[in-house]
Amino acid sequence: MRQRLLIEGFYKIDANKSVIENYFKKITKSLNLRMYGKPIIFSPGGKGKEENQGYDAFVPLIDSGISVYVWSNAKFLSLIIYTCKSFDENKALEVTKKFWKIDKIESQSF
Repeated sequence: MRQRLLIEGFYKIDANKSVIENYFKKITKSLNLRMYGKPIIFSPGGKGKEENQGYDAFVPLIDSGISVYVWSNAKFLSLIIYTCKSFDENKALEVTKKFWKIDKIESQSF
């Protein structure tokens, strides 16, 4: 069994490491997924193109992992929930949309 859900959208909140950590806590609790380590969050800190500044983040789950990519200037995020156990996709979309304050969310399950 494996389930994957890609979610993308333009968000309205201010993103930083703390916000991303809080999202990981919220989404894992909401979907009954278990973290077995702390989130790993990187930011290029001004290296590379200005329009690509933001965060790359990952949290390991007992049942796989969640990756989040945040473009701070465009206020765009792309994330994937990858698990070896089933989860409620509608709940994942609802929680993500509400947390990040996204008006229109795009998603693809595969």
